[in-house]
Amino acid sequence: MTTLAVDCMGGDHGPRVTLVACRRFLDTHPDAKLLLVGLPDALSSFSHPQAQVVAASDVVAMDDPIEVALRRKKDSSMRVAIEQVKSGAAQAVVSAGNTGALMAIARYVLKTIDGIDRPAIAGRMPDFKGGGTTMLDLGANVDCTPQHLLQFAVMGSALVSVLDNIESPTVGLLNIGEEDIKGNEVIKKTGELLRTAAKSGDLNFYGNVEGNDIYQGTVNLIVCDGFVGNVALKASEGLAHKISETLKNSFTRNILTKISAIFAYPVLSDFKDKVDHRRYNGAALLGLNGIVFKSHGSADDVAFGTALNRAYDAAHHNLLERVRSRIAHAAPLLALGQSDASA
Repeated sequence: MTTLAVDCMGGDHGPRVTLVACRRFLDTHPDAKLLLVGLPDALSSFSHPQAQVVAASDVVAMDDPIEVALRRKKDSSMRVAIEQVKSGAAQAVVSAGNTGALMAIARYVLKTIDGIDRPAIAGRMPDFKGGGTTMLDLGANVDCTPQHLLQFAVMGSALVSVLDNIESPTVGLLNIGEEDIKGNEVIKKTGELLRTAAKSGDLNFYGNVEGNDIYQGTVNLIVCDGFVGNVALKASEGLAHKISETLKNSFTRNILTKISAIFAYPVLSDFKDKVDHRRYNGAALLGLNGIVFKSHGSADDVAFGTALNRAYDAAHHNLLERVRSRIAHAAPLLALGQSDASA
């Protein structure tokens, strides 16, 4: 069986959402087991032959400082869930809790893979084709060196190959233009490293891509620093929310608006489905000695179920081993990039 540890207390809604999603997940995954981590009283009503409750005495709040979550709440549901992966009781962990706390605790408990300096957050962004473009980093690392971005590209390629079943995913470097001469010095140097990685067979580097390529589905994976990635993520979520509100309000106005809405509804509805953030929920924290997936804090049961499915697929198809293998293969290039950065 593939076993997932679930931080049932995390997120804006806690067990009201996580338990509903967990039951639906178990009913459709007979080869899976869930370790439901949280306050015993909050989980006492849940019963399923493929589920086991693991007690925790504390909860990391969405607004808790990292120091509080890491140092003072050592028996939180988030930490206990991560420790299930550390001990080998689970192959992956899913939490909708505080992102900064999740990254800090996961890094402290699991440590980073040899050859990786910083973990990164990788998630899917919707594209107009109805699929998704994986993008990293989405907010863990605001300032990145070319070496870091190279590491992200190698790890992200492993993620896409596992979750999207693409053996050699195309990798794009987010830039302000397609030409190699565009961008700041960090981006130019990163481009050189990625081109070298392509020649050595470590990556399938497409080249520079621009912001519109995120939604065009030009490449399978886009690499950028966490500042840019998080801005793109929030812009995508805002667009999806605006479309949803437009559809909701289009039939409550005057007669001309209603008539227009009748004709526009099929197109807008199809687009809304394509960019529905619930279909893309579940970001991987890559670079750790364990599989960790972050659900959006405001996720409903459908969105949290998507995160569970992605974590299951990652564990079932040996994501961690794939990442380690790719990092090991790229070790000479990663070492070269590191020496260049030091110089």
